[in-house]
Amino acid sequence: MRVWIGMHLPCLPLESFRPLWSPSDTRGWVVLEKDRVAQLDTVARALGVVPGMRRGGVLTLAPHAQIRERDPAREHTLQRSAALALLRFTPHVVLADETSVILDVYASLRLFGGIRALQRGARALIEAFGVSAHWAVAPTGQAAWLLARSGGGYALSFKTLSRVLGRQPLAILPPAQQYAEWFEGLGCRTMADLCCLPRAGLNKRCGTALLDVLDRALGTAPEAYEWLQAPPEFEARIDLPDRIEQAEAALFATRRLLLQMTGWLAAQQLAVVRFAVVLEHERGRSAIEPSIIEVALGEPMWHDAHLVRLLKERLARTELRAPVIAIRLLAKDVRTVQLHSDTLFSEPGGSATDHARLLELLVARLGRENVLQPLPLADHRPELASRWVPVDKTFISAPSSLPRPAWLLKEPIQIMLRGNRLFYGTPLRLISSAERIEAGWHDRHVVMRDYYVAQSEDHVHYWVYCERVGVNASRTPRWFLHGLFG
Repeated sequence: MRVWIGMHLPCLPLESFRPLWSPSDTRGWVVLEKDRVAQLDTVARALGVVPGMRRGGVLTLAPHAQIRERDPAREHTLQRSAALALLRFTPHVVLADETSVILDVYASLRLFGGIRALQRGARALIEAFGVSAHWAVAPTGQAAWLLARSGGGYALSFKTLSRVLGRQPLAILPPAQQYAEWFEGLGCRTMADLCCLPRAGLNKRCGTALLDVLDRALGTAPEAYEWLQAPPEFEARIDLPDRIEQAEAALFATRRLLLQMTGWLAAQQLAVVRFAVVLEHERGRSAIEPSIIEVALGEPMWHDAHLVRLLKERLARTELRAPVIAIRLLAKDVRTVQLHSDTLFSEPGGSATDHARLLELLVARLGRENVLQPLPLADHRPELASRWVPVDKTFISAPSSLPRPAWLLKEPIQIMLRGNRLFYGTPLRLISSAERIEAGWHDRHVVMRDYYVAQSEDHVHYWVYCERVGVNASRTPRWFLHGLFG
């Protein structure tokens, strides 16, 4: 038995016009269709506005209400955007009629921890879009769509489904709406009443469309759907309902685009390495080039939470040249998702992914020039063998089996000898063979040293060296401490 989730966006026209980064306006919002009220919020309803009222009546009762005309094209765009984001839960997503989306989630239940956890995740994602929705769960896609349109419902078995659907008004069946008066005359008001009528008479009076919808909803007839196909490349754009003058204010709208991108990545089994946010400015006599914020990741990523954190830090450090009227998001570099490590025990200091996320966050917050790493140089002298470069700069270092300390002192410290034994806090014992370094002849800073790993009595490891002197030299060789091992 399949499991379907239905989502209906009843306030889509209203929410699509509301500023994305601000709460509900206290003046009330009303959406008109053919000069009559099609959608309204609770503020307008409290002022006496009702569905079907004309514009004049609205202005009389709520003179300061925000009135907008319904935009079907914008509704479809937002419906498709939400469906694209929901691809992270299942590849079987359908764009249904009347601004609804249905999902076949049977194969995803175990992955997301069951139907309730999956539905909570989907609900949280759509709430992050800034729109409200009605949700339903049913064993057929048709039933999930019908229940979502009627305000929501929950049924995991066909026995429960027949009871839940039986209580619904007959008007939720689109083919039955044109026969509303006839059904009212028969005293048929609910779907349970409809199921009691003779099928032959219904077929003769109303045609096959009504019975087809009913049979598909109850699971007695097969369903066929066209799944939503993710585009081969990702680029999304959103027009802002009002201009913004601070970059931080664009975060909410940009997050909607990021949710679409992560849904697209999940559907394509990809991860993003580099993406760009394009802030389009107002158009005037002198056109202004869009502001582009490019975000490069240390390793491929597909989780929206980390991407939102990085973008938030970048926007906080961005100064706009002009007000922004639209935002575009482009995935510029994507890679195939790598499988998780199959090691039995996790790394004690965190995984490589955790380390990369930390570095990306530090670069976004502090700037590229303030997060550095050592770059190996072609010099045998340890104090000159590296320099500091930005952490996002990649290089290839030659592997070495020789021991090197995690902490190299800025200036070597001379070590005393006691009874011909090295002493630094405690007596030291050499535990490695010598590594001879002779270099610097080309710049007249010659060094001739023999390096050893030394161990103290409390098991601390040091990197020490002995200055090499000539055979006929009169002075005693000196020992120095140059580094400490972690």
